Amino acid sequence: MTINHYIFLSVALFCIGIIGVLTRRNVIIIFMCVELMLNAVNLLLVAFSKMHYLAASTFDAATKAGTDAQLFVFFIMVVAAAEVSVGLAIIVMMYRNTHSIDVNFLNRLKH
Repeated sequence: MTINHYIFLSVALFCIGIIGVLTRRNVIIIFMCVELMLNAVNLLLVAFSKMHYLAASTFDAATKAGTDAQLFVFFIMVVAAAEVSVGLAIIVMMYRNTHSIDVNFLNRLKH
C-alpha cells in the first residue's frame, strides 16, 4: 500500500470525527469522535514513520530512523487513555447530577 492510501484513510477518519463532534448532542458520542480524530492522527504518524524508515533503509541497512514517531504515538495513546478516564468520570458525574448526557442541557446549568 502506498502512503496515499494511509493519508486518504486518515483524512476520512478525521472528517468523520469532526462531523460527529459538530453534529451530535450526546456527550459520549462526542467523546468517541474526539478519540476517532486522535486515532486518525496516530495512523498518519505511523504511516509517515514507515515511509521515512523505508526511505532511510535504502541508504543504510542499520538505520534506526522512523522509530521516533512510533514512540510519539505510544505516548499519545497513554495520554488518550488518561483523557478517557477523566472524561468518563466527568460524564458520569454530570449524569448523576442532571440525569442527562445532552450537551445542550449543560448550557442551562450556567444560569
